[in-house]
Amino acid sequence: MGKPDMAQDEKEKRPLHFIEQKIEADIAAGKHGGAVLTRFPPEPNGYLHIGHAKAICVSFGLAAKYGGKTNLRFDDTNPEKESTEYVDAIRKDIAWLQFEWNGGEYYTSDYFEQLYDFACKLILRGNAYVDDQSSEDMAAQKGAPGQPGQNSPFRDRSPEENLRLFEEMKSGDCEEGSRVLRAKIDMGHDNMLMRDPIIYRIKFVEHHRTGRDWVIYPMYDFAHGQSDSIEHITHSLCSLEFENHRPLYNWFIQTLGIYPTEQTEFARLNLNYTIMSKRKLLRLVEEGAVDGWDDPRMPTISGLRRRGYTPESIRVFADRVGVAKRNNVIDVSLLEWSLRDDLNRRAPRVMAVLNPIKLVVLNYPEGESEWLETVNNPEDESAGTREVPFGRELWMEADDFKIEVNKKWFRLAPGRVVRLKSAYIVEYVDHLTDEAGNVTEVHVNYIQNSRSGQDVSGVKAKGTLHWVSRSHAIDAEVRLYDRLFNESDPEASGDFMDALNEDSLQIKSKCKLEPSLANAQTGTVYQFTRLGYFTIDSKYSVPSGLVFNRAVTLKDGWKG
Repeated sequence: MGKPDMAQDEKEKRPLHFIEQKIEADIAAGKHGGAVLTRFPPEPNGYLHIGHAKAICVSFGLAAKYGGKTNLRFDDTNPEKESTEYVDAIRKDIAWLQFEWNGGEYYTSDYFEQLYDFACKLILRGNAYVDDQSSEDMAAQKGAPGQPGQNSPFRDRSPEENLRLFEEMKSGDCEEGSRVLRAKIDMGHDNMLMRDPIIYRIKFVEHHRTGRDWVIYPMYDFAHGQSDSIEHITHSLCSLEFENHRPLYNWFIQTLGIYPTEQTEFARLNLNYTIMSKRKLLRLVEEGAVDGWDDPRMPTISGLRRRGYTPESIRVFADRVGVAKRNNVIDVSLLEWSLRDDLNRRAPRVMAVLNPIKLVVLNYPEGESEWLETVNNPEDESAGTREVPFGRELWMEADDFKIEVNKKWFRLAPGRVVRLKSAYIVEYVDHLTDEAGNVTEVHVNYIQNSRSGQDVSGVKAKGTLHWVSRSHAIDAEVRLYDRLFNESDPEASGDFMDALNEDSLQIKSKCKLEPSLANAQTGTVYQFTRLGYFTIDSKYSVPSGLVFNRAVTLKDGWKG
């Protein structure tokens, strides 16, 4: 049997975080009838990243814990940056993380008519007005923290006039940028967001769902809370950056007198050696620094998936990061550790040689071979065993042989013996070099009666090496991925592009893999013995030309 799920044990033992405490208090008080309905509201303007993964785990996870449901709602109010490509990618990412939007799938664009009616209601109540000023003039009038702003000269228009002008905006009779609809709140408010914020603007852009039916679009701060209210979201969870938006969120709901959804904020995920701005990730893609949104070096969920991350490892990582009220920076090594911990328990062990040189077992009969039994995963007895071919000529790692060594060297060298994994103990005989002095071939003899599992030779070997049968090996390209940035904070010294790690990708061709990997399945992660965890590249690998990506090393060897 495999090891118990320690992460789950830890989860069950930890104290409740502040959102859990709030939800349990709400349920105990009978608030919302004891129901829990959360939502995840991504804007479809890019691919989701590891920060979104944490938010997904929080919103979906809390609903599941308390027997509730979660809505997936696409916040599609910014048509020039949104597309169905991103909608499809987001759906795929959430499903891959093994969450189900059991409350339903919605779009803010579903509510355009209702949101328009809400805006009209604000106008008729004297809580909104149409402003004909330029954006520059409005910005100048807004004032500064501690300094009150100035009222717009259009602030005192009558409700009737504002309603007529707003209808003109909706009908497409106004030029883009010529008018906006603003909430009438307080130009002297301490919170700058409460100083008559814009709630509708004109955009003559085709929308990915509504086409050109609409030419006015609600701003996020207006659409967000009202959409939550329309769906009767009980717990609207978002990151701390929206904490100062909460008074505006509440003002709209209270002024309109609609379902009283509450917003609660928690710390967003910040990782070192990483950027998570969609705009900056897009720049990496557009400038060719990476191979698309799903490049295995990207922090996107699609990139992590292509690299070999498992949904289980990401969910465990999110849980270990926890839910906090204060922002902090998480070490990316915790994410890598979460993957190692998961894969150590589940990944099949196989043998692959990335820097091959020839290993000849001189006293093994020419033309003969045998199949040797080896375990698939020593951490999981249920994984069983397989057989690997052994013969006179093998491939070994060039780094596993040195001519001159010290006492701490336990691999192959003159005068040394080593065990070939699941095979025999071998002893050095001699070696060959090329004109440059590089070792090209190592000769050994195998020791009789030293076969693994049947060893009665009495010979002790301190080192164990992996290998691949030369006549059975399959060729593959192996891509060694490392962190995309050299700096812990890529933006600390200016342009984050200057912090790119030039060695973040090394491509090795004609690597030698054991024959079982000819049938490697996309999505399965393997431990290449002694080398790390690897998976088939879902983008470029084909049966006639296998490509493997390194998901993570066996140990944290980062020197940054």
